[in-house]
Amino acid sequence: MPATPDPAVAATRWLAVGSLLALIVLCLAWELVLAPLRPGGSWLALKALPLCVPLAGLLKHRMYTYRWLSLGLWLYFIEGVVRAWSDRPPGNWLALGEVVLCLLLFVACALHVRLRLRKARAAAADSPS
Repeated sequence: MPATPDPAVAATRWLAVGSLLALIVLCLAWELVLAPLRPGGSWLALKALPLCVPLAGLLKHRMYTYRWLSLGLWLYFIEGVVRAWSDRPPGNWLALGEVVLCLLLFVACALHVRLRLRKARAAAADSPS
């Protein structure tokens, strides 16, 4: 990683990390406190656990993590759409929040990968062969 990272790459990285953390917090709060399926919380809060796995990869700038996360988060998007349609308030509003966070995370990951690949191609073109 270069000593002075591109500001756009850094911005997409922090948007991805921030939206992932927000999605983890939302999943936990939703299923444990705000609108659990059963009073006192539900085991569905465990859905936040797989979201904790890519956090280290995002913080370590691992391109592979950005790529597979952008594909895996669609499961959370689908859950959000279904529950936004079928749950009662406040669950449907929380589901809409999940949808928005998933879209933010996807855009951040896609832009991050695109910007890093573009920068790598430019560096390869500039280097003498």
